Amino acid sequence: MENTRFTVVIPAHNEEKYIGKCLKAVLSAAKYVRPNSVEIIVVANRCTDRTCEIAESLGAKVLINDDKCISAIRNTGVRAAGGEIVVTVDADSIMTKYSLAEIEEFLESGKYVGGGTNPKFDRMSVGIAFSALYVAINLVPVMIKNGGYLSGAMFWFYKRDFEAIGGFDESLVSLEDMDFASRLKKLGVKRGQRYGTLKKSYVTTSSRKFDEFGDWYLIKNRKLTKRIFTGKDREAADSFYYDVR
Repeated sequence: MENTRFTVVIPAHNEEKYIGKCLKAVLSAAKYVRPNSVEIIVVANRCTDRTCEIAESLGAKVLINDDKCISAIRNTGVRAAGGEIVVTVDADSIMTKYSLAEIEEFLESGKYVGGGTNPKFDRMSVGIAFSALYVAINLVPVMIKNGGYLSGAMFWFYKRDFEAIGGFDESLVSLEDMDFASRLKKLGVKRGQRYGTLKKSYVTTSSRKFDEFGDWYLIKNRKLTKRIFTGKDREAADSFYYDVR
């Protein structure tokens, strides 16, 4: 794509229920930046449904990566990106309409190396609220180690900085997002830049994990949750991520 400014990378495993909404949100956000400057890459992972068909019908470029490793899936998309600014968001998440414009503003200021945003669930319950709190508490050591809050949900950065830190760590089968955020933040510290969190924009993400496993699942299965937080437990990651759907 000529004049590409942004590439939005979307990992997708059997996402026919969500991918259309995700892509339409990106297309809506693209209206608030330079015309025809947004490229969308969907990285299809072991899809057996209509994910690819829907993605292509909405103008996305579809790549295939069948690894059971989210880091490898994300890396496939980012490495193929034609844009200098890369945004990666999950297929079951919906960005708000000014997201790309705000990301561009943050990066062009020179104050930020990149960053994330805050998520909102598409539904809430007592179980989901306590589960989110439990996850946050388990991530505190990571935050402390890296000098403060690291937002995730939707990452944004210059492609050149992705390359500078070696991309997402493919030895990790989970928690790759926090690892990437921590290394991106360290790169920024060396340059006198900050790791940012979008102020006006956010993503609405599905509560499907809670729909599938139950709103209290993470609390009731704390041993499994802690295994997932090691980042390298294949069995735990498969049971909660890769072998679902």
